[in-house]
Amino acid sequence: MTGDGAHGMTDHTGARLRHGRHTVDGVDLHYALAGSGEPVVLLHGVPKTMFFWRHVVPLLTPRHTVVLLDLRGFGGSARPPSGYDTRTLAGDVAGLMTALGFERFRVVGEDWGAAVGYAVAAFHRSRVVQLVYQETRLPGLPVPEPAALAPEDPRTGWHRTLFALPHYPELLLAGRERAFWTYFMRRIMAVPSAYTEADADEYTRGLEQPGGNHAVFELYRATETDAAQNRTQFADPLACPVLAVGGRAYLGAEPGLQMAQVAKDVRSTVIENAGHNIPLEAPDELAHAYLDFFAGRG
Repeated sequence: MTGDGAHGMTDHTGARLRHGRHTVDGVDLHYALAGSGEPVVLLHGVPKTMFFWRHVVPLLTPRHTVVLLDLRGFGGSARPPSGYDTRTLAGDVAGLMTALGFERFRVVGEDWGAAVGYAVAAFHRSRVVQLVYQETRLPGLPVPEPAALAPEDPRTGWHRTLFALPHYPELLLAGRERAFWTYFMRRIMAVPSAYTEADADEYTRGLEQPGGNHAVFELYRATETDAAQNRTQFADPLACPVLAVGGRAYLGAEPGLQMAQVAKDVRSTVIENAGHNIPLEAPDELAHAYLDFFAGRG
């Protein structure tokens, strides 16, 4: 890596990704392309940017055209005051892929990006070849009773309650973004050292921009809207093949159990030496699982 965040990302040959911008429904989106072959779009979660995928991209580009974007509100994309429900975010993804000339494509999403990925597959069904749903709980599905967890463990849901409140999270986190998110991200990993200073630099830079914190919390505030929209789709389970991925030290097999409720063709894998941030903790094993799934193996 060259130290310049997402713009320093490379493919398997060491060539830098091709960056661009496109406006979808009035929102300026930052995207990047690499590789060749059938397209796959990678969707990041919170508080991340496309930089989160930097270790995975060169493992996919020998076989696929990889499309990355910073979701609205994150990284190099615009930060509008609204539009953070997952159906609207899915429309951004579908619109960008149309503009890039990709009618059908694979979707990989992690954390909130997985909730957006489900919405792409549910609301744009003819477009999605396969879906990877990784390390999240889908709005609209019941949440399992928590096991005995430490009070600060995010699997208890404390952060969802806090982040969904109006105004308070912005007031509490302003100026403390780096310290808060570095602790939060490492706390949910099996390999905390995999979250590096480069990660902290990249995500803090985005959060500190005007509207950066607001975008994060608006995602959480839209959860009930997401749930209502998703429930309209649950009676018609997804027909595209789904790979559900969990990290053993965080959600484990739960993503597979969730997708089994809303999709017809689901296979599940658990990455053993990883927690929530699998692309940082175990990128080789993760990419191998993706490629096997894309090729119809396993």
